[in-house]
Amino acid sequence: MTNYNFSSKFKHANILSIILFFISIILITFKGLNYGIDFKGGTLIELRSINTEASSIRDILKNMDLGDVNVKKFGKEGDYLIKVEQKGGNKIIPEIKKNLSDNLNSEVNFRRVENVGPKVSSELLQSGIIAISLSLAAMLFYIWVRFEWQFSIGSIIALFHDVIITLGIFSLLSLEINLSIIAAVLTIVGYSMNDTVVIYDRIRENLGKFHRLNINDIANLSINETLARTIITSITTLLALFSIFILGGEILRGFSFAMILGVLIGTYSSIFVASPILKYFKVSYKTIEKEEEKIVP
Repeated sequence: MTNYNFSSKFKHANILSIILFFISIILITFKGLNYGIDFKGGTLIELRSINTEASSIRDILKNMDLGDVNVKKFGKEGDYLIKVEQKGGNKIIPEIKKNLSDNLNSEVNFRRVENVGPKVSSELLQSGIIAISLSLAAMLFYIWVRFEWQFSIGSIIALFHDVIITLGIFSLLSLEINLSIIAAVLTIVGYSMNDTVVIYDRIRENLGKFHRLNINDIANLSINETLARTIITSITTLLALFSIFILGGEILRGFSFAMILGVLIGTYSSIFVASPILKYFKVSYKTIEKEEEKIVP
């Protein structure tokens, strides 16, 4: 078993977490999130055209009065991802293709076309928010039943910490938020909670064994006892995610990046956010005894 003094770093880690959390809130509030076609509505086209510049495609599309137009390189050389504001739906696709073919000195190949109406996109966004909220509520209920209320609040604070900072990084880098990112966030919630529960379970066990130790020492002992499991789980998960990020192509890059962030931040928060919170609630072996007295008649 390792014997690192994690508790000596709790204060500095908490200050860092608070700073990152509020910076993320500010970024999300004022800079906003870069919603993808799933949530904003519009038409997405994956185009292949060799010896063509993104600026040339952008200029041609802007002359068509399509509203907001975004063109960026996507994947291999000659591949571009085009997003246009919702106007006309699938009816405008032949017109776009004709204009690009006539004005570009290259063959134009539409590899993928997606169209999402404004009503559907708003419903998807609402469903995504509801899904995340319900998952957090379910986790709160589980921890409340499984442990004492102090542990429940600590785990939920750690979950909010993970989700908000992940979204803050996406806002800072202007990365696209789509349905796959919502799926990643939900997975992050489950992963982070799993890691937190393992440490909390050991803390609760050690509270019953070592009555004379304070909660910081108990947390430090428990983290060290579960550290090997945490590291092995995180590394094996990250190996798979980095493989997807590098080899999975552009479509899976946003999802895998969100998952990588989630694993790193979730592992950090289980140790440096969820565990120190118990000190502020003055958790001790007496806390567990009181709860057990309520259960046993």
